[in-house]
Amino acid sequence: MEQTPHLLLVDDERSIREPLANYLTKQGFRVTHVGDAAQARQRLAGYAIDLVILDIMMPGEDGLSLCRHIRETGETPVILLTAKTEETDRIVGLEMGADDYVLKPFSPRELVARIKVILRRAAAGGSRQHAPDADAYAFGDWVLKAGERALVDRDGVSVPLSTGEFNLLLALVTRPRQVLSRDQLLDLTQGREAQAFDRAIDNHISRLRRKIEPDAKNPTFIKTVWGGGYTLSAEVTRL
Repeated sequence: MEQTPHLLLVDDERSIREPLANYLTKQGFRVTHVGDAAQARQRLAGYAIDLVILDIMMPGEDGLSLCRHIRETGETPVILLTAKTEETDRIVGLEMGADDYVLKPFSPRELVARIKVILRRAAAGGSRQHAPDADAYAFGDWVLKAGERALVDRDGVSVPLSTGEFNLLLALVTRPRQVLSRDQLLDLTQGREAQAFDRAIDNHISRLRRKIEPDAKNPTFIKTVWGGGYTLSAEVTRL
């Protein structure tokens, strides 16, 4: 089943943000909406976001600064929301790598059309969520080779992983010591689809522990954070 695109809407005006989030949800998107750049950075770090809709004028860190951060740390598409008087900011935003902009006040239908165009373009260019093929991540006595989708021990012996186990371990090693909720892990590994359920994460964690932990009943790598989720409690070196 095709995954539902996950949008991050960043706008400090609640009167714009909440109705727009509701409209986009009704159009079939998954929408996370926040009111400032600090919250947006947290969501970007913890979820697999497919596209960011970003207001330029916000208190604190503005949209241009956040756009620069997004472009420096990844390839997630960005649509800027701007006022007609912000022509210079629009130009700067596009120079920073924003994919498009929409003038306020705007038609939600026009925004949806632009979102779909950019998502199609991004899909044609390949997934933005997976680590580059050359990446490998070392932790403890293990190395996870992203390009080969392989887990090997210090003797070079490969340990077989299912697709779900590989995706889950990749999400953890790329965010070491960060507590990830089941909801975040579902989003990062498979998308929040209708048939997805939290217990699937617990099952994958249990199987991973049996494969990588010296004692699966007393894990030292994948720790449970009660009420929070899971975290990879290990030093990770990117090779």
